[in-house]
Amino acid sequence: MATFKVQDFSRLGGSSIKELANDFTEKLAKQEGAKQLTTAELTTEVWDKLQGTWVGNKGWNLISVPAMGSKPDGAGDFKLLIQPYIETMTFTDAGAHARNRGGIADQFVAALEYHQRVTDQKTGELLHVENGMFMNLSEIVDNDGKELPLPQFNIARSGTIPHGDSIMLLGRPPVVTEGRIDFPEASTIPTDFGPGFGYTDVFTHPSMEGNLFKSDPNKTLSADLDEMEKNGFKVKKTTTFIFDSDNSGGIHNIPFIVKHANAVRMQAFFWLEEVENTNTGQVFDQLQYTQIIDLDFQHPLGKDGKPDQSKLIKWPHVTINTMVKQ
Repeated sequence: MATFKVQDFSRLGGSSIKELANDFTEKLAKQEGAKQLTTAELTTEVWDKLQGTWVGNKGWNLISVPAMGSKPDGAGDFKLLIQPYIETMTFTDAGAHARNRGGIADQFVAALEYHQRVTDQKTGELLHVENGMFMNLSEIVDNDGKELPLPQFNIARSGTIPHGDSIMLLGRPPVVTEGRIDFPEASTIPTDFGPGFGYTDVFTHPSMEGNLFKSDPNKTLSADLDEMEKNGFKVKKTTTFIFDSDNSGGIHNIPFIVKHANAVRMQAFFWLEEVENTNTGQVFDQLQYTQIIDLDFQHPLGKDGKPDQSKLIKWPHVTINTMVKQ
């Protein structure tokens, strides 16, 4: 991807100074040895590294869905689906920057197109197809020569999924840290399910499905790195970037989805890792990710033992994978 250049315009550097509470990247940025990418580094070091084809056969899909025969106005009867999967994800440069004209200031958006294809590891059945863009929103140029603050969120991801969903997720600049990171918890346990019993049993008994930690799939990502280290592969550097629909973005769903299992929030955590084979000295790029989609469906039981029609249970739909660039 070409470096951003506009003749007769000045570039604003840096990133938004507004801090976000409980932001995972904020915690990373405060670690010793961490650095936050500038706008130019974001484009050249992250977007450029993503370009190409990534393949991973360590994917896991964990999703709770309404049980067969259950009704939207009923109690939380559900079925847990767990599937190992193989994935191919391709990123390509979208070309020239898109110019957003704003009068006294213009924004120049650099984008990567992506195509994601996921198949069941056991059956080969197609599970998921998605097309979208990763966007760098950092370049804002003041036509009057005065500096304006950069957007609070200066990376974005758009996507279209054939279930009938479209997403717009935004995030803050990536953070680079030395070595591997400690993954945050990615709980799959439903919330707001009321006093009913048995909702969490299927997530914890048994606690494993293959090598998947059912209640926290990020432990599986960590275990993947542990296994690599045993075989002489060491993570030298990790770049973390996160997209979230709650960051001034959103999800739009078709009416059927809204009625039966409404997707209300999506978070996507990406870890771009520089890995060294200590046996040969070879260095290669690896991409690990966790995506969490909150699905709202079924009513929790109230104190009277009847479905509480004023509330919905929130069910985390979690997918993970470890991928290598081809």
